[in-house]
Amino acid sequence: MPESRFYAKAVAGWPALLARLIALSEAPADRLAIILGDTARLASLGTPEENPSAAELLAWAHVRPPLWAAKTALFLLVQMPRRPAPESEEERAAWAYLWLRLRPRESLVAALAALPEYLRATLADDLDQAWRDQVSQRLV
Repeated sequence: MPESRFYAKAVAGWPALLARLIALSEAPADRLAIILGDTARLASLGTPEENPSAAELLAWAHVRPPLWAAKTALFLLVQMPRRPAPESEEERAAWAYLWLRLRPRESLVAALAALPEYLRATLADDLDQAWRDQVSQRLV
C-alpha cells in the first residue's frame, strides 16, 4: 500500500515535536534524554534498548526520530502546564497521528474527547485526517 500524504506530512512534523519538547523543557539535554527513554518504557510507549544520548536527542529535532521518541515527546508535551500546541501544518499532523498511536481509541469521537480540551479545536481537522488514514490502512 502506498504511503499516504497525511502520513508523510505527519512524519515530517516529528522533528518539530522533539524541538518543541527540548525548547520547553527545563531539563538539560542529557537529563531530558533520560526522561524520554524512561518515560517511553514506563508508559508503554516504546522499548528503547537504552536511553538516547543528549546528542541523539538534539539531532532528532532536525531529522526523523524513532516512533517511540516522537510518541513519548507528545505524551510529555500534553502534560505540560504551559499547554503547548502545534504551530505548523506538519506539527499538527504529527500531533494528531501520534495521539492515535499513544492509546487505542474506539472511535474518532473518543479520540477527540480524550485530547486535552485546549487542543480539541486546534487538532480536530488533523485528527479526522489521522483517523481516516489509520482506518484506511487496517486490513479487512
